[in-house]
Amino acid sequence: MINSTGWKQLKPGKLMPGKLRIIDQTKLPGEVVYIETDSAEEIYNSIKRMAVRGAPAIGCAAALGLGAVCQHSDAVSRDEFVQEVKKTAAYLNNSRPTAVNLSWSLNRCLKKIEESAETDIFLLKELLIEEGIEILNEDCNLCKCIGEHGAKLLKDGYGMLTHCNAGGLATGGPYGTALAPAYIANENGLKITVYSDETRPLLQGSRLTAWELMKNRVNVVTICDNMAAQVMKEGRIDIVIVGSDRIAANGDAANKIGSYGLSILADYHKIPFYIAAPYSTIDPSVENGDEIPIEQRNADEIKRGFGKLTAPKEVNVYNPAFDVIPNELIHGIITEEGILRPPFKDSIYKLLKNKK
Repeated sequence: MINSTGWKQLKPGKLMPGKLRIIDQTKLPGEVVYIETDSAEEIYNSIKRMAVRGAPAIGCAAALGLGAVCQHSDAVSRDEFVQEVKKTAAYLNNSRPTAVNLSWSLNRCLKKIEESAETDIFLLKELLIEEGIEILNEDCNLCKCIGEHGAKLLKDGYGMLTHCNAGGLATGGPYGTALAPAYIANENGLKITVYSDETRPLLQGSRLTAWELMKNRVNVVTICDNMAAQVMKEGRIDIVIVGSDRIAANGDAANKIGSYGLSILADYHKIPFYIAAPYSTIDPSVENGDEIPIEQRNADEIKRGFGKLTAPKEVNVYNPAFDVIPNELIHGIITEEGILRPPFKDSIYKLLKNKK
């Protein structure tokens, strides 16, 4: 969950100064700690070390963070300010490579400034902050719509499997993407059980998904990643819904490592597999999943998870943060406009065309 804090009224309608405010997700579930910052370096590091994570949340944090940093600009001309915004945006954009929402939100903020004829630096700063807030509010609304469309797939008594965390913590909040259908179904009185994969190596499923579902009184059962096949075999799972960090033009979708394996298991057990994501997660410039950049994480996340040595110190480690689910294993993509169906190249094209 992302928000801004401390925006003071300097003049009627003015919103400065203020700071980006995020939950430090590395501390959950043990304690709830907030980070409040207007430092580009701290925002970059918060994204990099996954204090804030989840594609929509990263986008919201970057947009609001850009405004928080640039409110302190000493630029004396429009051109100088625009260049400073571009430099800060480029720096933040390098924090993580896979989630397209990061570059999408920063580019949207830059476009807002570049297309404005405003020359007053104070007003340009305000425009930047307002665009960040608009991105945040839009994300919250989109996620609720995703939940309303996705909830139609759920029935009373259903077991829903999810991987990683794609709830309120991974977005502007409170619904999220993949968890949004479960939240809406719960609000509608349906009794469903969410099976939350632990999600190695950083345990976003057991640390974050289980925490937020319990907090919101949604029935949740956490399992280790390697239990998913057995749970499916036992008939406990009726549907799989996961989020995504980038969706290619053909419907291939990158999500947290392990999602590809789940899609294969779901296909074998004849369980429908869905992606839940807003339009901002779709990258039409990427033709297929092979073109999606996959982030490589530090070896210590596997060798020394949460501080304890769990593998030989000198062992070689391969630690991709994401894998790609091929479109032929995806039953549908749940968006704010409805559920996209195969052929995804056509349904994605129509969705994005309507967004222009």
